[in-house]
Amino acid sequence: MSIFDRDSEYKVVILVRNDLKMSKGKIAAQSCHAAVGCALAAQKKHPSEFSAWNSAGQKVAALKVDSERDLFEFKAIAERQGITCSIVCDAGRTEVDPGTYTCLGIGPERQSVIDKITGDLKML
Repeated sequence: MSIFDRDSEYKVVILVRNDLKMSKGKIAAQSCHAAVGCALAAQKKHPSEFSAWNSAGQKVAALKVDSERDLFEFKAIAERQGITCSIVCDAGRTEVDPGTYTCLGIGPERQSVIDKITGDLKML
């Protein structure tokens, strides 16, 4: 099996709330929080998935969702399948109110598994 085989390739997806109309910089910061949260959690709880993702270049994709409800629906789906998740709740110091859920990281996991969950979402 090739390292570029879709079923053996690992990635993290970041789901970003499009309804908040955050600036590009805010989206980047929040997405980084989600990616780091996923990486740290996976390194501890799912070391083989973390290692496969880390050694293959740490692929990350940013996708958009329409609401907070969407974030939690995708989180529930991923968690039922045992996939690492990291939801980001903002402190409210800049663009959004304190306690606003801005994005969700899912993975690292095999791309084919994540695509079954998020494959219909549009790129950010």
